Amino acid sequence: MNEPITFAPLPMERVWGGRAFENLGKPLPAGVPIGELWEIVDRPEARSLVASGCHAGRSLHDLWTSERVPVFGPAYANHPSPVFPLLVKLLDASDTLSVQVHPPLDKAASLGGEPKTEMWYFLESRPGAVIHAGLKRGTSRADFERALAAGDCAQCLHTVPVHSGESIFIPSGRLHAIGAGNLIVEIQQNSDTTYRVFDWNRTGLDGKPRELHIPESLASIDFADFEPSVTAATAAVLADCPFFRVEKTTLSGTRDVRPSGGFAIVVPVEGSVACAGRIFGKGAFFLIPASLPDAALAPCGPTAEVLVTTIPV
Repeated sequence: MNEPITFAPLPMERVWGGRAFENLGKPLPAGVPIGELWEIVDRPEARSLVASGCHAGRSLHDLWTSERVPVFGPAYANHPSPVFPLLVKLLDASDTLSVQVHPPLDKAASLGGEPKTEMWYFLESRPGAVIHAGLKRGTSRADFERALAAGDCAQCLHTVPVHSGESIFIPSGRLHAIGAGNLIVEIQQNSDTTYRVFDWNRTGLDGKPRELHIPESLASIDFADFEPSVTAATAAVLADCPFFRVEKTTLSGTRDVRPSGGFAIVVPVEGSVACAGRIFGKGAFFLIPASLPDAALAPCGPTAEVLVTTIPV
């Protein structure tokens, strides 16, 4: 290991997507709205491939199963997951996403899905951008079901203004929707289960209404989850749960951000950084292997800000 590991992003066409990733230097397929770039993923239907270096062309799954200790570290030698347990994305909400929920652990299997806890970091938010997260205080399940039956549950949702640099934690069971004008870094459990409960009465890319999952959504929503707040842009720890820890670090000198015996996933969110002879700009994801000898990050200007994601042992 003599350099960080980078992966080729996987673009995902979405009705609510746009072309904002091109502003970060990301190549996109022409002529279609791209809502997601899966930057680091290990799923049977979508596996990240190493973009360059000594592991070029190998999959993240191959590294997780056959290079566990040198890449991820001895701390994860006995990790029980057969696949890399995180999925790291960029989201371009050119339009508002559906109102949705992910199933909690105690209900996911019975609903035929996978649990999914995630966090969002607002890399860029246009003036006036909002998200919907949780319910307005006092809203009951009966209130929500009546509004849904009437064709619009918006009045039940907790709407929060958001700004670049802020973040929010979205545990399984939290009702949510990303508003238009947000470019987001998403760190989540390795899951692709999403239940849509409301889609603003619009049609999909095929001109037909998109599928809704009303029974599954109602079984998954935490109806006691009222008015969660966003995390301030000045916070150092953005998320700390059993599945991932995400910190925002301001670099004014060199620093090794890996935990002892482990790896780190890094993305600059302000400025550029250097690591082992390579330069990474805003929105460029890279994995610092546990066995990389010279892994210190250095800002390319006076300072830089990075998100550092690790997996609790």
